[in-house]
Amino acid sequence: MKIGVVSDTHGLLREEVLPALEGVQHILHAGDIGSADIIPALQEIAPTSAIRGNIDRSEWAEKFPEELQLELSGINIFMLHDLKALRSDPAREGIDIVISGHSHKPASEWRDGVLYLNPGSCGPRRFRLPVTLVTLEIGDAIVGEPVFHQLI
Repeated sequence: MKIGVVSDTHGLLREEVLPALEGVQHILHAGDIGSADIIPALQEIAPTSAIRGNIDRSEWAEKFPEELQLELSGINIFMLHDLKALRSDPAREGIDIVISGHSHKPASEWRDGVLYLNPGSCGPRRFRLPVTLVTLEIGDAIVGEPVFHQLI
């Protein structure tokens, strides 16, 4: 299963996002959505699971949880917006991937058999950080290496 991972759109769904997500079967949004129309636009590409981030304080955002645990194609995924808020031991809890956003810094690191993944930001550019998202192949207890797509 190919998934797309985005974060920190801050109300901007860049046109470059759509071709980068072509062929994904599920999209994960790690918060700071920023506008009520972002998730419906992503759902036109593929089913989308999202959490809210620190800027998502409007009434439309209340339906999104602050944390989400889900299973896709046999892989256990835990999402939260700010990794510093993680208060559990993902390896002990059987989590395969921890996805976060918030920093706008793309990152991928394996720790204790768990992939910690931050797709960066695909919304407005912050400082000199790249504008990125991730695609990832998962399935049958196998997590492939993330592919970072630099959009601009």
